Amino acid sequence: MVQKQEIDIEVAFATQNEQRIISLKVPRGTTIRDAILISGILQIFPEIDLNKNKVGIFSHPKNLSDFVHPNDRIEIYRELEIDPKEARRNRARDL
Repeated sequence: MVQKQEIDIEVAFATQNEQRIISLKVPRGTTIRDAILISGILQIFPEIDLNKNKVGIFSHPKNLSDFVHPNDRIEIYRELEIDPKEARRNRARDL
């Protein structure tokens, strides 16, 4: 029987107060969705909703069905709390 080779990856998520990067080994052919589920990060951050939160690898947007590759860092992005344009207007107004 031939075993699938395992690869090293990371899954990352951050809130304003906490950042977590989980290193793990997954079989070749693992999807981003499966890697996130395997990592256990959804139990650590129950606010993550894979139907809403976008994902990427090293700042490049990806689909949950895309496959991971050796040394990938899957990033789970959270919703912006304030529109960047609105934040700039607020800072300019406060000067």
